[in-house]
Amino acid sequence: MRDNCERNLMIEKNMGLVGKVIKDNVHGIHNIGLFTYDDLFQIGCIGLCNAVDSYSADSGRCFSTYAYILIRNEIYGALKHATLRHKHETLIDIGEFIPDAMAEPVNILAGTVIHTLEAAKLKSNGVTAKGIDAIHLLAQGYTHREIGERMGGVSANNVSAWVAKARKYLRSEESVMALRDAV
Repeated sequence: MRDNCERNLMIEKNMGLVGKVIKDNVHGIHNIGLFTYDDLFQIGCIGLCNAVDSYSADSGRCFSTYAYILIRNEIYGALKHATLRHKHETLIDIGEFIPDAMAEPVNILAGTVIHTLEAAKLKSNGVTAKGIDAIHLLAQGYTHREIGERMGGVSANNVSAWVAKARKYLRSEESVMALRDAV
């Protein structure tokens, strides 16, 4: 266990690592909207403090490599949590504030999207079809891991690959692109 003086010195010495992690891993920082650069820097500092507290020189790892990973994971975790919270709040807001007169057009649009995806799925096969199913589940709020469990116990990486293949396929489907342009 480090004393406070040694701990503070390690944190100060490696503070530049937080900015490097943000620069390397957070793209479009000015377009995020949920967090400012300063917010992300503070979140990264929490990751740096955790790295200093949990690092063991006996592990044989370089501290900067270890800290980089913990800082990155702290920032990614905060971005993921904020995105999920924002998505949930948006869904609640939409449900509360859509007047009854507008609810029917929203339901018709959702039905059209689902119908278009189902038609594209029938034209596709294999992994692409699984990817379209996964996209539908993602839209319902499931995570890649949860989708993998529902679709036969596959890994989240497989689900991501299926979704990527399906998105590529859907970009080539005229009916999907026409619906996208109409909305």
